[in-house]
Amino acid sequence: MSDQDFFSQINQKQKDNLNKLLKRLKFVFLILLPIVIAGFIGFHILTNYIWMDTLGFESVYTTILTSRVALGVIGFVLFLVVGLFTLKWIHKSYLGYLNQNVLPEALLNKKTSRNIILIISIIFGVIGTMLVQGLGWEPALKLLNFETFGTTDPHFNLDVSFYVYILPFIEFVIGVLLSLSVIVLLSEIGAYSVFEMYRRSRSAQLHLGFTLGFIGLLLAAQHFLEPYGTLLTNEVNAFQNSVVHGLSYTDDVINIPKAYILGGTAILASIWMIISLIRGRLKGMIYPIATYIAVVILGQLASVAVQQFVVSPNEFSKEEPYLEHNLNYTRTAYNLDNINEIEHPGNDTLDQDLLERNQLTIDNVRINDARPLLEVYNQKQTFRTYYEYNDIDIDRYMIDGEYSQVFIGARELNTTDLPDQAKTWVNENLRYTHGYGVAMSHVNEIDSQGQPEFIMKNLPPEGSFDIERPQIYFGEEPYGSVIVNTEVDEFDYPAGEVNESTRFEADSGIPLQGLNKLLFAIKEGNFRMFISDQLTAESQLLQTRNIVDRVNRIAPFFEYDLDPYLFVREDGGLSWMMDGYLTAENFPYAEPYQGSQNYIRNSVKVTIDAYTGEVNFYASNPNDPLYQTYRNIFPDLFTDEVPNDVRAHFRYPEMLFQIQAEKYGTYHMSNLEVFYNREDVWQFPTEKYFANDTVMDPYYVSMKLPEEDMEEFLLTMPYSPKNRQNMIAWLGVRNDGDNYGEFFVYRFPKQKNVYGPQQIENRINQDSYISQELNLWSQGGSNVIRGNLLTIPIEDTVLYVEPIYIESSNQTSLPEVKQVVVAYQDYIVMEATFDQALDRILTMVEEGEPGNIPEEGVDDPEQQDPILNADQTLRDVSDLFEQYQNALSQGDWARAGEIMTEIENKLNETE
Repeated sequence: MSDQDFFSQINQKQKDNLNKLLKRLKFVFLILLPIVIAGFIGFHILTNYIWMDTLGFESVYTTILTSRVALGVIGFVLFLVVGLFTLKWIHKSYLGYLNQNVLPEALLNKKTSRNIILIISIIFGVIGTMLVQGLGWEPALKLLNFETFGTTDPHFNLDVSFYVYILPFIEFVIGVLLSLSVIVLLSEIGAYSVFEMYRRSRSAQLHLGFTLGFIGLLLAAQHFLEPYGTLLTNEVNAFQNSVVHGLSYTDDVINIPKAYILGGTAILASIWMIISLIRGRLKGMIYPIATYIAVVILGQLASVAVQQFVVSPNEFSKEEPYLEHNLNYTRTAYNLDNINEIEHPGNDTLDQDLLERNQLTIDNVRINDARPLLEVYNQKQTFRTYYEYNDIDIDRYMIDGEYSQVFIGARELNTTDLPDQAKTWVNENLRYTHGYGVAMSHVNEIDSQGQPEFIMKNLPPEGSFDIERPQIYFGEEPYGSVIVNTEVDEFDYPAGEVNESTRFEADSGIPLQGLNKLLFAIKEGNFRMFISDQLTAESQLLQTRNIVDRVNRIAPFFEYDLDPYLFVREDGGLSWMMDGYLTAENFPYAEPYQGSQNYIRNSVKVTIDAYTGEVNFYASNPNDPLYQTYRNIFPDLFTDEVPNDVRAHFRYPEMLFQIQAEKYGTYHMSNLEVFYNREDVWQFPTEKYFANDTVMDPYYVSMKLPEEDMEEFLLTMPYSPKNRQNMIAWLGVRNDGDNYGEFFVYRFPKQKNVYGPQQIENRINQDSYISQELNLWSQGGSNVIRGNLLTIPIEDTVLYVEPIYIESSNQTSLPEVKQVVVAYQDYIVMEATFDQALDRILTMVEEGEPGNIPEEGVDDPEQQDPILNADQTLRDVSDLFEQYQNALSQGDWARAGEIMTEIENKLNETE
């Protein structure tokens, strides 16, 4: 056999192998892979649709699905066509330029090359589908359904909706096209670098020129949009930021003209490069690129120069008109422009008459703290290891005709704490399906042991409310799916030596009949669900039972508060409330609160029935343009009428209030020069928790405002001036009835000292009697927990209250409210109860005593004679106190009384 015959056979064999490979690839990519992908996507779509349909939100799902499919098709076609066009041009350029002996057989064979180009283009199209539908569906729907804000920017005179809806979508389209063009350009550069085709092939040069020209046009479009972007940032160049968020002096005189110049330069440079490539003058391409880069650099230098040498030496004068826009539009973005400002004198008018006029406010002063209270609930009201309180929330109810503030917690089920032998498939999927009932306590009442007085307690629930459906199938725990209405009765609650059982009576789960049973067995990865003989024709699957996950699955386009709270409805049912936030990024002149987000509203309240899992979306701010836009997109998502028993438990969310309060700390200043210099910045004060100073969180109080007749539920935050500790203001927002969401602020006089929270904490530390008692408990092996310090304006004066918890070092010990500190003006006392402390304060005020005096006739505790053998006495008392705590935790009240008598005798010996 000759060498030529040998190589001919090898080439033929290679051709055959290549053809077989291409046939297999074609089968995989054109037939098998699409079937697998379509099957997977179809399965996912079908099971999600069934789940959404059981909740009544199928139209929400189909709206999103339709928009994603439409955009996916557009993305696929766009990327496919561009891929086909690019690859065919490259293929044609290769055939026209290179000798056929050099080219691989795959490129010479029309059918083979066509298949290769088609497969690569399809892959390219799939990438386009994922990119366009994944990122573009929500901006596209907003663009097609938006409502105007009715507010225009002062520079371009465009409605805010242009920046929130239209501009982001245009930028998205340009971004997609630019990314596509850059990928194509890189592909062309790689392809035409072979044998330096870009130098010699006219076809290659035209191809590159066409792509570069299109990229140039897209860059020009981006530059022409940049002037609108100057209203959305405080960056004036790559190196400097302006004091103004939004359009600044440098933006106005340099950056906006520069953007138009750069846009024109990009267009001219593109034309120049195309002409150079067509004429084969590759070196000529350097000049337009260099010119464009030079204009970019000159623009940056001009911006730096103006900012450094024109603006900085006389910044306030140059930026004054822009600062005013920044101030006003930030207030609008955070809904701070209608806050009722009230001058509060901070007088010393506390007396018995004032307290009687505000008795319900006094009765609702919170002396329990949710933070240590969670541990109390979990030890005293769980009864079994598989029950758990995930959180304790604060709310208000009418109880026995009185407006009362309460703590409430849901007794949820956590099957991870079941004994190992009980963790069977039947128990975890069919029997242990729900938690049971709630515990509720007054915020202001404790028993003789310093524990909360429960309004609702025990199993089944007993107390002030008749709870008709105490079962909690949906809650905050990381619940898995369960199956109800099976041959297995569900565990309801323990009743002594026996366990009560129940059956699920709602029709809100996924029916496990016919095809559903197979689909969701696959979905859950639970084959036993498909074959188990425990399931019946009435069986239902309860899926996505964690309420945060459930609501996010229905409406993922909202942001949600991570602190849902439970409330009791008028019909005796239990429901959860969640706050939905509507946010935007492009509100002109507004300073961001997180990343680039600079607009936020709590326009949606969501309720989730703890028994059925039914979800309702209610409008709490129907005038919000973002809410109206989403309502146009999803008309079937929202429930129009808010039931009275739901509205009665609307709480203004802490997260939103904290964002607004932080912004208001700066943007309350109306004088532009004061605002520019940040002369009157307010900040959140600090308080003690355990032994650490921590920034105070907003807190709820019930109190009567001076101009109102009744107490109401408020969310509040005191302010201190920056780098100081006195109280300068007190911000509140109302929660009840038609006043929901109304802000007001008490401004305290700047010429007198009104104590701030940290100053009260320092006075507690410095008070000889109080600090001595706290140190005694701490050294006795117990933890001293200082609860939330409440600052309570009452008419024209201010009262301060802080509970003191004592927790033994024993693992089974409970934190107990043992003392309450009350401060007023220069008076501060600590007593066993709030009433005693308040009476003591009133007595001191009436008698004009200078401060806390623990015993009559002792003018100054620091002047007392030293105690003999003080160290030994302290150790003895500490040991006795620990024994006292152990006796209490074990329920040995008689022994606890004996030990307390010994402690009193020990202390009396020191007198």
